[in-house]
Amino acid sequence: MISEKVTSEQVRHYKKENPGKRERDIARMLGITEAEYVAAWVGHGAVPITTDFDRVFPLMEALGTVTALTRNESAVHEKIGIYDAYKTGKHAAMMLGSVIDMRMFPKHWAHGFAFEFDAGDVIKRSFQFFDRHGEAVHKIHLRADSNVDAWHSIVAELAIEGAGPDLAIAAIEPEVFENDGAVPMDELRSRWSAMTDTHQFPGLLNKLKLSRRRAVSAIGADYAWQVEPGSVQLMLERAAAEALPIMCFVGNRGCIQIHSGPVEKVATMGPWLNVMDRDFHLHLRQDHIADIWVVRKPVDNGHVTSVEAFDEHGGLVIQFFGKRIEGQDERAIWREIAEGLPKYNAVRAA
Repeated sequence: MISEKVTSEQVRHYKKENPGKRERDIARMLGITEAEYVAAWVGHGAVPITTDFDRVFPLMEALGTVTALTRNESAVHEKIGIYDAYKTGKHAAMMLGSVIDMRMFPKHWAHGFAFEFDAGDVIKRSFQFFDRHGEAVHKIHLRADSNVDAWHSIVAELAIEGAGPDLAIAAIEPEVFENDGAVPMDELRSRWSAMTDTHQFPGLLNKLKLSRRRAVSAIGADYAWQVEPGSVQLMLERAAAEALPIMCFVGNRGCIQIHSGPVEKVATMGPWLNVMDRDFHLHLRQDHIADIWVVRKPVDNGHVTSVEAFDEHGGLVIQFFGKRIEGQDERAIWREIAEGLPKYNAVRAA
């Protein structure tokens, strides 16, 4: 039994009766986590595997072209390419390929599976990884031209012998930011203005015990200002029209995935804003976005500009920068697009 409410057999039966439903949606409907859903298939197509980065990621290049998928509740980020440049790290590891670019945080990777199932007209194969709360941190999906023989060899090498379907799932506890209610403005502005690299920003937040959204909303209009709903779509459409290389970040607790390059095919379908390019797919729930900010962060030769969208709980849904070479100014056209987004309430205030 994986839950007081549902057994592994019931999970598998539900999927067979509803073959068109997605794993994530089935898990939600059955009141279990997505990790528990996959674990229900152990012995029926799912194999528990290690989450040791140094064992997992050096092997992935042998698969050839695959789909790398990282998501949060509101955005799905897919890159189609090869895992070809793994860099190890105790607290954070990286994939630095020309297409697949990721930052991975090993303490959040708790459960791993190789998953193979018959989808009717095709056999789908993937590696799926989850945090201790049962939420997906990263997935690797094989494609039609991926190396299936390599997949089987990797599964055999990474498999955890004797592991069953039962998982230890921890409850999610809300993160507390001690100073969100009373922002230390002088120190915030002093530390913000003293930054010389955007990678210093997480340290600033940790030091001041502030959430990202609170810091951005409090810092002042010289460094950040709110823009109108729909600004992400407007920005992507303008970037596509200019063939402008941008950087798009989507992440969760355990993984951040990055697209660097232009976007071409921007379209909406219901609440979803989609990019469907050759090696980059983005699916964004615009109705989940509560507020959007244009943010300036100082660097050693000026500042860089980002567009950042948050959900109703203050979580960062998605973030964009103009692509630039480290140490060089960002492109003027990127600043023009970002700074030209309509400021929140500007029309109504007028």
